Amino acid sequence: MERAGRLEGKVAIVTGAATGIGRAIAVAFAREGARLIISTSRNMAALRETEALAGGAAFAIQADSSKAADAKALVDAAVERFGKLDILCNNAGIFIASPVIDMTEADWDRVIDVNLKGVFLTTKYALPEMLKAGGGSIVNIGSVNSFVGEPQYAHYCASKGGVLMFTKSVALEHARDGIRANVVCPGWIDTPMSSSVVEHLGGYEEAQKVAASVQPLGIGQPEQVATAAVFLASDEASLITGTDLRVDGGFTAQ
Repeated sequence: MERAGRLEGKVAIVTGAATGIGRAIAVAFAREGARLIISTSRNMAALRETEALAGGAAFAIQADSSKAADAKALVDAAVERFGKLDILCNNAGIFIASPVIDMTEADWDRVIDVNLKGVFLTTKYALPEMLKAGGGSIVNIGSVNSFVGEPQYAHYCASKGGVLMFTKSVALEHARDGIRANVVCPGWIDTPMSSSVVEHLGGYEEAQKVAASVQPLGIGQPEQVATAAVFLASDEASLITGTDLRVDGGFTAQ
């Protein structure tokens, strides 16, 4: 007898689902029985690929979750198409390398808007629907940079630190409503977002050597992050809220 998926009957939103971690989470959610709204702000061709990989469980929408109207549209789409909303996974994120002395205001605003303001906006519009549903789970994607600073990425670190503390506050505000909020904090993961770093280091093999000095288990894969997201989204994590799950290969253990 085939077991029921851990997210059977649940409705989820996954932002930034075109590639990398977001795609892996969307596919994993679908495999566990969820129906999904998935989004990207730009790469619709790639998002359509994710939609296909989800095997009919996902519906793709172009939306920039850092804009209030788009964030609300994602939530409205979930409710209109599937009747409710149980899970929100805020994965959309960007980074731009720049020392603070050279950082432009536009770069600062864009990173903070996508990585932090977008989490606020989607959460703001998702919460009323989760209240109607009698509970829910919010899984935000943070980073090792939620805890550890890094040169050239002050705006990224500020945004990911903000995601962690925002999530803790939401968890405390809505614990009695049956709404949980947690953060998955990946380390160095093999995604298109990190490809420029790998290329700069001379390829994947060289990057693994560098990674081993900061991340003992080496560079991770998006599916390893998705496993953590599924757990936190599921009822298996029913007593877990306001915390972080570090999928970082030992990065922050040092």
